[in-house]
Amino acid sequence: MTKAVVLGAAGGIGQPLSLLLKTSPLISELSLYDIVNTPGVAADLSHIDTPAKVEGYLPPDDGLGKALKGADIVVIPAGVPRKPGMTRDDLFKINAGIVRDLATGIAKVAPKAFVLVISNPVNSTVPIVAEVFKQHNVFDPKRIFGVTTLDVVRASTFVAEKIGDLSVAPAVSIPVVGGHSGVTIVPLLSQSSHPLPANLTEDDIKALTNRVQYGGDEVVKAKDGAGSATLSMAYAGAEFAAKLLRAIKGEKGIVAPTFVHLTADEGGKKVQQEIEAPLDFFSARVELGASGVEKILPIGKISSYEQTLLKAAVPELKANIEKGVSFVQAPKL
Repeated sequence: MTKAVVLGAAGGIGQPLSLLLKTSPLISELSLYDIVNTPGVAADLSHIDTPAKVEGYLPPDDGLGKALKGADIVVIPAGVPRKPGMTRDDLFKINAGIVRDLATGIAKVAPKAFVLVISNPVNSTVPIVAEVFKQHNVFDPKRIFGVTTLDVVRASTFVAEKIGDLSVAPAVSIPVVGGHSGVTIVPLLSQSSHPLPANLTEDDIKALTNRVQYGGDEVVKAKDGAGSATLSMAYAGAEFAAKLLRAIKGEKGIVAPTFVHLTADEGGKKVQQEIEAPLDFFSARVELGASGVEKILPIGKISSYEQTLLKAAVPELKANIEKGVSFVQAPKL
């Protein structure tokens, strides 16, 4: 029996994510929570002929606590989406409080659950969850993940487009390290499982890198003020959740980039050496296992261009992480 919980289940990411989790054979119980509409979303999904039993909860009568009781895995897409002209800073002001309050609920009711954070800005919201868990003495760095899978999915898709064959996209593997916003997103195209076309120039590589880094802006602009990347993010969140669930159930050798606390494994020290910075959090390739983070894998050999990208990412990441930590630690006025 595996219970998955979606916090923010009635939103633009939450609904398609809940749909994808309902169709997963790895989940036997699906619990949905949001401030509005969750019973309707749950009723709708409950008619789908897959084994997962679905229930929806609202805030009254300790709905959050009831939703989280017995949770094995908690996915958090809660928060407001990015609108045109909105920076991740603007997002932070709204989403930080939402994530803090949800993390408090998890720390009290389901401290042993694996927590997957989608709510942006991930570089700051994951540290918020970690700090809340520390305050409740339930922090386990192996169990908290920032979902950066959308960057990986985009890299695979865009490289397949360059290759000229989208059918290879699911097989194209490109590690994306660093963080989950703008310059902190570092796609390691030099480590692509599929050779890039020989006619790609240095400028082409830079343009491709930029597209992976700012793919979210592409969607915000195309939706013309009506939303951000919701469907692709839901797909990416479900993909990472499935990998983690398979690993928890004993499947070996599952590796995925994810934003984690580098103390989760000894390999984190190697990553800190590679980036020449003592960052607490970083999106690295992680081997998943029964306890969550099994191994943090090194960045490895990268191109000189990718080295410059990493150097640009580190100060931004440091500031993002500190922002999340200080949000929780700052004395309340």
